[in-house]
Amino acid sequence: MSEAVAGAVAERFRELYGAGPDGVWAAPGRVNLIGEHTDYNDGFVMPFALPHITVAAVARREDGILRLHSADIGSDVVQLRLDDLAPESDRRWTAYPAGVVWALREAGHPVTGADIHVTSTLPAGAGLSSSAALEVVVALALGDLFGLGLRGWQLARLCQRAENVYVGAPTGIMDQTASACCQDGHALFLDTRDLSQKPIPFDLAAEGMRLLVVDTQVKHAHSGGEYGKRRAGCEKGAALLGVDALRDIPYAGLDEALGRLGDDEEVRRLVRHVVSENERVERVVALLEAGRTRAIGPVLVEGHASLRDDFRVSCPELDLVVDTALAAGALGARMTGGGFGGSAIVLAEAADADAITKAVEEAFAAAGFTAPRVFEAVPSAGARRLSRGSVG
Repeated sequence: MSEAVAGAVAERFRELYGAGPDGVWAAPGRVNLIGEHTDYNDGFVMPFALPHITVAAVARREDGILRLHSADIGSDVVQLRLDDLAPESDRRWTAYPAGVVWALREAGHPVTGADIHVTSTLPAGAGLSSSAALEVVVALALGDLFGLGLRGWQLARLCQRAENVYVGAPTGIMDQTASACCQDGHALFLDTRDLSQKPIPFDLAAEGMRLLVVDTQVKHAHSGGEYGKRRAGCEKGAALLGVDALRDIPYAGLDEALGRLGDDEEVRRLVRHVVSENERVERVVALLEAGRTRAIGPVLVEGHASLRDDFRVSCPELDLVVDTALAAGALGARMTGGGFGGSAIVLAEAADADAITKAVEEAFAAAGFTAPRVFEAVPSAGARRLSRGSVG
């Protein structure tokens, strides 16, 4: 499968640029099992990589030119000069790969140009981290081609800087780390403060379960103002509580911390979500390590209620998925990703998955919503090279 994908992408690269690529690389999207809006608060997250990937065919250049093309956008090749790259100068899809090049050069890495062609099986705007997959695949390819010797967590840091500074989206480190570092058949317990990682076995099929992703088809954008407002509110809460980040508030001390915030109800809600969400991540890790996978279902539901009521990043479509799935017998469900649209996840017994899917589809039709896209999430490998040298 990988060889076929690499060959097709390389052949299109040859058609665009007149010569074959130096290699083909892939980076996956991700689903976050638990731990939402904790990453930019130095907290805990637990994503896993999807089999859905962004693939890039790339060739090195030495002339300070960056040429970009996406099979999914339908536009012509975009040509940029490396010396002209500047933060927030580009509002197109090209800001993500260009931002990676900018971040690499800002960090002192000798990137002298590239031709890049990308394609993706990730639905954009579904909350599955299509932007991080695009960033990571470009960073991995350029790291290989220019011999930069960067490890997965280093690629993630550079990609986060590209998105924060160049694109102007105030995202945390989770998405890029998941895309760069996840392992097949595992979720990734990540401490976003020190980037320590622990793979947690997560093989639902072996236990007779499935995890469904329900893409509501409601598009969101991380660079939108609502996401930034919540991040700013979290930072305000940390400042008022005298800590570096909300990660430093222990769950056992949550009530005391909320009391110190007085009548600032908005900040109280944000703090309550982040502190309780960190505790939920730790609870899920403990349950999975104890072999009690089904018991994580109620924890997922708790997480959704917190995101809906305290962080207020859900929407009617996401709530409908969760409520309908639970009523149809799901073990657990919650929205996943940044919110304001995107996707929800549903943990279900394998025998119930089809009935739950049908119930959600019927509920969307009855509500007059756009039909959702439902697929199974299988924990998969992180970013990797698919082929070396000119192929196709």
